[in-house]
Amino acid sequence: ATPQSRAGQVLAFLPYLLILTAFLGGAYLIIDVTAGERERQSLEPLLATPASRASIMTGKILAACAFGLLGLVLNLIAFKVCFQFSSGLGVKVELLASTILLLLAVLIPILLIGACLLTLISASVKSVKEAQSYMSILMMLPLLPTIILMVNPVKNQLWMFAVPFLSQNQIILKLVRGEDISGAEWGVYFLASLGLAAILWALAARLYHKEKLAISA
Repeated sequence: ATPQSRAGQVLAFLPYLLILTAFLGGAYLIIDVTAGERERQSLEPLLATPASRASIMTGKILAACAFGLLGLVLNLIAFKVCFQFSSGLGVKVELLASTILLLLAVLIPILLIGACLLTLISASVKSVKEAQSYMSILMMLPLLPTIILMVNPVKNQLWMFAVPFLSQNQIILKLVRGEDISGAEWGVYFLASLGLAAILWALAARLYHKEKLAISA
């Protein structure tokens, strides 16, 4: 394989690894603080405190996002170090500090989406084991755009930046390749991603306000 093809293979899977880390980075924490606490019967006294249920849920989501963000930072630092030693293998990929900051900005919405979705799942199932059974399905979601684009590469279009996972994939590739991202693309991306996170948050909050949430099956 030529150095260009090897670099292309590295770049093809980089978005998947980063998106997966962001999407499920706080998965086990978010499952434990909802489904796990319900099984341990510690959720009911927490919900009985004066704090609103929405505030309690939001605190749990933010804690999971902080944990996931830490994992993302460590992964990006590891990728940067690895890429510095990859030139000897004929693969030249460089991650600048500015690029890493932009990547974090791109991945924060998927952190929120993942945490809110897992909160919704954890609040709707009966046990930690049942919540964890969804993990294999969720792990496949970030992989789909990578496979589709490898089999059938398409030119970037504005609507793609409104599609979860596909939009992150496209933006990450643009950033790593040093390509420009228009203001419209940024706007569509953040509006769609944060909008989806807000919808999932609202659905999860609705479940948190049901009395049966605190009852261990």
